[in-house]
Amino acid sequence: MEWREHIASDNNVLLGKPTVKGTRVSVEHIIGLLAQGWTEQQILENYPRLTHESLQAVFSYIQECLKDGLLYSNA
Repeated sequence: MEWREHIASDNNVLLGKPTVKGTRVSVEHIIGLLAQGWTEQQILENYPRLTHESLQAVFSYIQECLKDGLLYSNA
């Protein structure tokens, strides 16, 4: 999965937070919905511009951030 085809960061959209391309739905928001127990189906029904592939891209993006050490905490 090439997440760059689906995820973008633009300083003019949500202050540069990574979002699904063509939307104002942030990666952070999607992960928050999943953390609250939403299913993929619920997300797709409530955000019709998202696709199964764009949700996969969110996970691919997060995986790369973890791999690159961008999400670690010193706590």
